[in-house]
Amino acid sequence: MTHILFAGGGTAGHIEPALAVARQWKSAHPQDRIDFLGTSTGLETRLIPEAGFNLLLITKVRIARSLAPSLILAPLTLIKSIAQCLTHLRGVDLLVGFGGYVSGPAYIAAALRRVPIVIHEANAKPGMANRLGALFTKHTAVAYPVTTGSLAHSLIVGLPLKENIALAFSRAEQNWSGARVAAKSALGFDGQKPLIFVFGGSQGSAAINSVITESKGELAVRGIQILHGAGGSAQIMSSDENYQVHPYISDMATAYLAADLIISRSGAVTCAEVGTLGKFALFIPLPVGNGEQRLNAAELVSSARAEICDQREFTSSWLIGNIERLLAKSAQCQASGSAKDIQAAAKIASLMEFVLAGGK
Repeated sequence: MTHILFAGGGTAGHIEPALAVARQWKSAHPQDRIDFLGTSTGLETRLIPEAGFNLLLITKVRIARSLAPSLILAPLTLIKSIAQCLTHLRGVDLLVGFGGYVSGPAYIAAALRRVPIVIHEANAKPGMANRLGALFTKHTAVAYPVTTGSLAHSLIVGLPLKENIALAFSRAEQNWSGARVAAKSALGFDGQKPLIFVFGGSQGSAAINSVITESKGELAVRGIQILHGAGGSAQIMSSDENYQVHPYISDMATAYLAADLIISRSGAVTCAEVGTLGKFALFIPLPVGNGEQRLNAAELVSSARAEICDQREFTSSWLIGNIERLLAKSAQCQASGSAKDIQAAAKIASLMEFVLAGGK
């Protein structure tokens, strides 16, 4: 029995690709043991157990991007986290990392224990943890081409998709227009009216929510329907015949298929899912971070499948003034998806098999 440890926690952007690969591996190797590393504060505390996998906890290491008191404690926290990873790596045959707070200490511990490492980087601009991890292994894969740094010679495999996204693609491939009409009906919307699907990532977005709240009345007057994944703010909002608000959209595949326009952040997972099932998207990149969200959207923008609007410009008046233009641009797009990321999980699983066989 092979024992594999997956590292990737914090946000859905790290967890969902890891889960997609874990499911792919488990399907082909049902006898193998799979564990996940995570912290007590990330989404992994819910998503990993729900997916049927065991979660092992370590202390979260947060490196401040500017001078802050937490910087003083960071080295001590890192040492503690590495020690915990060393314990969890006993008997492990392979570490598979997807970046984020959990992966950095895991990479260091795996290097110390001489456990082979496979890395997948989802973002167009690689994060700190995966850049560090790539110093300890040559077995790296990326969703987007990387031209400089430790990940420059990685395999380009795409982004591993959730099972329901890949399944929806295969079902819709024969009749995209029919699939979109059926999806609207399944969600309880009028199939003849345009539908906007709005969400702010796995945690929701206060900035995007505010704009939609201010705009929804005017959009309804124009005959536009809205499906809104609002995060925790959904508790203080109310739905009506043209507007559905939910704290969390569990069936993202149907929501993407139904949408005439998608408004969201441009995380790596979102961009991959929009590319696979979406029609046209307006991306509002997260204004903090290392700029990866703008880069993630670049391929869809260049193929006329998306536009970018900075958060400071995304206001109610901007949305109302541009909504007809955006819907018209969406209508001009061919009603189809992309198979670019469909085989990503299988490709990473093949890389894992190669490494476990000796990697030569």
